Amino acid sequence: MTTLRLRPEGPADTGPVRRVLAAAFARPDVLAPPEVGLVDELRDTDAWIPELAMVAEYGGEVVGYALFTRVRIHHDGGTAPVLALGPVAVAPHRQRVGHGTAVVQAGLDAATELGERLVVVLGDPAFYRRFGFTRADRMGLTSPWSGLGDPWQALVLPPSTSGDGPVPRGEVLFPPPWSRV
Repeated sequence: MTTLRLRPEGPADTGPVRRVLAAAFARPDVLAPPEVGLVDELRDTDAWIPELAMVAEYGGEVVGYALFTRVRIHHDGGTAPVLALGPVAVAPHRQRVGHGTAVVQAGLDAATELGERLVVVLGDPAFYRRFGFTRADRMGLTSPWSGLGDPWQALVLPPSTSGDGPVPRGEVLFPPPWSRV
């Protein structure tokens, strides 16, 4: 029986991850989806957290991907580090069988273990609601995507051994590669 293996991305996964992203975000009017370049560029920044670049492997093939990177919330007292989720992708031939849910949940579990407190995402509310994401603007979080309403979402992670102080509110600042998506 073939099982789904969830793990952090390794050096040999760069090509397979690019292929999953390219296939999942393919559009007839775009030669290379911007999500492929976004991940490549984020790998070379301090936003990259190797333990939170998650792959789903099925039958020895990388079929899913969920990336969590460092972003900051600018608030009255300075800045606070939080996570951004995205992109999330599943190879078209393995969609709608739970791989996307599994790879996102694996990343959320890993983020909780690392003591992270908050994750923001821009995506389909019907998908992200299953993890507990809610509208980020209702949590006092703004971004370049705030005006989109429901797709701009956030999730407060359960407290870990590092404690559970207040969740920061303010403007979410993304690293430069995000401005090109």
